[in-house]
Amino acid sequence: MTIAADPLSLAGIAFLASILWMTLWWLAYSRVGNLSLADVGWCFGLALVLLWYAVSAYGDWERHALVAAMGILYSLRLGVFLLRDRVLERKEDARYRRLKASWADRAGVYAFLYFQLQAAAIALFSLPFLAVMQNPRPAFSLWELAGVLLWLLAVAGETIADFQLAGFRSKPWNRDRVCREGLWRYSRHPNYFFEWLHWWAYVVMAVGTPSWFVTWIGPAVMGWALLKGTGIPWSEDQALATRGEDYRAYQRATNAFFPWFPKSP
Repeated sequence: MTIAADPLSLAGIAFLASILWMTLWWLAYSRVGNLSLADVGWCFGLALVLLWYAVSAYGDWERHALVAAMGILYSLRLGVFLLRDRVLERKEDARYRRLKASWADRAGVYAFLYFQLQAAAIALFSLPFLAVMQNPRPAFSLWELAGVLLWLLAVAGETIADFQLAGFRSKPWNRDRVCREGLWRYSRHPNYFFEWLHWWAYVVMAVGTPSWFVTWIGPAVMGWALLKGTGIPWSEDQALATRGEDYRAYQRATNAFFPWFPKSP
């Protein structure tokens, strides 16, 4: 089954819709003041765009259904977790509190621009999924099977890391302590590592297809954001400010990103 639709037109429509979508989330932010809503809006917005691609793009509906299900489950899982942990429980990410403080009297303008940056990110990160959906092969390949297995590993790892950290922080006696439990014993940011690994699943699935290069957007841009942008650098600064020497000891013993056995004291 094929439904005629130009990929560039689909991506353009997705971007315009994402601008409107994130504007609605910005309006919600204007009422509650929690910038973590931008991350929640990104997750749910990506899920909606992938649903749009699944019913509108060229290609076999079976592949569309598989790829859309992978992306929607990934984004909804993360979005629901962030909504509960960072919004409903009123625990805005400390990095965002520092960011808003730096905006000073232009906070309203900068917040709107930040939400629109997330709209662009929805469109950008939707492209790897669209590329995999456009696979011209009529039958599923071993590369696609390998990508699905990698996806399962990555999403499971990120879910476990998130819940291990949330469980650790839920105990009052751990308020000012560093989590070294479970996956956090082997990486200071295992959730970021598995988030990045997840984007490689679509690269693997698209091996040998004409639009394979498009799927590299995911791991390349997400890797930069986590390693050099708003991921590890912001998180490390906040952890050092709140946990001091305990976190410095954690830095000396544990890899920042790639999981590995901790160094001996």
